[in-house]
Amino acid sequence: MAALGCPLRTLRGLLRELRHASGPAGRPYRDTPACQHIIAAFRAHRVTSEKLCRAQQELHFQAATYLCLLRSARQHAALHQEYHGRGERSPEEVAGLVGFRLPQQPGGKG
Repeated sequence: MAALGCPLRTLRGLLRELRHASGPAGRPYRDTPACQHIIAAFRAHRVTSEKLCRAQQELHFQAATYLCLLRSARQHAALHQEYHGRGERSPEEVAGLVGFRLPQQPGGKG
């Protein structure tokens, strides 16, 4: 990870991934303990005019790493659902998947 980018962008990305993880039927994602903890941690580690927070870069790196984990897990689940095997397939279905057609047999079979 060469550049971390803006901490606000990382926070928004984390909240977006938490929203995806909570699903449409659950309670609002802002009421979850994970969301409240992330927002509190970002507020506690922000730089003010009164102090210089040395732990901000560390928090930002950990947050960016966690964002990468959440995003990768969501994308993996989507790919797994799309391409997961469905068991045994017929030869006609397999030929159709790769763009071929099976030859027609004489006598009306096949």
